[in-house]
Amino acid sequence: MKALVYVGPKTLEIHEREDLKASGDNNLIRVDAVGICGSDMHAYLGHDERRPAPLILGHEAAGQVLSGPMAGKNVTVNPLVTCQMCRYCLEGRENLCQSRQIISMQPREGAFAQQLVMPKRNLVEVPHGVAIEHAALAEPIAVCWHAARVGVGALFCDLAEARCLVQGGGAIGVGSALSLRAMGAKKITIAEINTVRHGMLSALGDFRVCEPENAGEDYDIIIDCVGISHTRKAASMIVAPGGVVVHVGLGDSFEGLDVRRMTLQEVTFIGTYTYTAQDFCDTAQGIFDGIFGALDWIEERPLDGGVKAFKDILAGNVAAPKIVLRPN
Repeated sequence: MKALVYVGPKTLEIHEREDLKASGDNNLIRVDAVGICGSDMHAYLGHDERRPAPLILGHEAAGQVLSGPMAGKNVTVNPLVTCQMCRYCLEGRENLCQSRQIISMQPREGAFAQQLVMPKRNLVEVPHGVAIEHAALAEPIAVCWHAARVGVGALFCDLAEARCLVQGGGAIGVGSALSLRAMGAKKITIAEINTVRHGMLSALGDFRVCEPENAGEDYDIIIDCVGISHTRKAASMIVAPGGVVVHVGLGDSFEGLDVRRMTLQEVTFIGTYTYTAQDFCDTAQGIFDGIFGALDWIEERPLDGGVKAFKDILAGNVAAPKIVLRPN
């Protein structure tokens, strides 16, 4: 099979790898669509010690099962493989499983390849008529759905009346805004530093789109999809008293929060990571039902174009929040 392999900082190469095989409860999947995530970019830059080279990155996948219990089905892939036995798994909080594995980290290589092997429990069947590139968005939007669900649960006010801010207009920012809207939010602002994206973000619907310095203040809920010291500092300063800050982005892990203000104003800070299995299934069903809109904000490229795609994203030349690679 053909694979896009991370071989060192800012270096990707197309390699030929042996075809994969599946046995037991596992399924051999032909990867038909796989998105490029911010964490893939982080690894590409050499900033993720969890993803040492050489490694096949990519975890936002969908395709057709070639062999295994779900043979012949189109599926979207939950890339988080958990133990199913610990207290967190039994509580339905699989994302906190301390034995969790995710494809694109050893020992499970990723989906920037023509084939992938996954357990049946990690696959959600895609109905006929749903575009496979849209099905591949289940993973990133599940991150957003989980963050929005947890954040909304901590609100003291009605979501329909809440002032909502999403920091970052990439795929996680877009997914968070769409998730908030699907849950009933009416007043949503997206703050995005890259003005190349503003037109596309505005076209998504009734969102206010602005540069971060023009966001204003007194937001009841803020979802930080960037996760750097600057956005954390801004969030802790412009959140309303008694408001909620949900931290999703993993840009860096240093400084930023105004802890004194957050304490004096009883601001709730919540870190969220990935999603539960139920969140993933709910998000996939939401895509199938169309609650997130047309999902026409992606750009498709062949797997062979992956090297250039990473360079274009790094240079800030991509208006689309998500590039989806097509290995087959």
